Amino acid sequence: MEWFELLERLLEDVVLITTFCLEAISVLCVVVGLFKTIRLAVSLNRQRRGQEFPFNTVRLRFGLWLALALEFQLGADILSTTVAPTTQDLARLALIAIIRTFLNYFLSKEMEAEIALEKEQRRLD
Repeated sequence: MEWFELLERLLEDVVLITTFCLEAISVLCVVVGLFKTIRLAVSLNRQRRGQEFPFNTVRLRFGLWLALALEFQLGADILSTTVAPTTQDLARLALIAIIRTFLNYFLSKEMEAEIALEKEQRRLD
């Protein structure tokens, strides 16, 4: 059974490293999304002088980055709960899954509405 314990420790190490990588990617998604959203906002502000600022477009773009970050965070939490999960780990996993589900649902609804609005504006122009 010594080899089994060795494999178990190896699995724990692999899970720990992979969890760290997924969490780092999640943070990177938020940071990259923030900078890209700022760049988009500045660009749109320059293009639309005197017109109404497209707040929803900017907000939806950042929301997509947040949803992507939550996907990676969910993956990290799933991995961390595979090795000796605690009640706190399971609760955190459930909370992130719920947040991700609601965020994705409402983002998709808002994106559909935004696309329909843009099509309507193009048709009127």
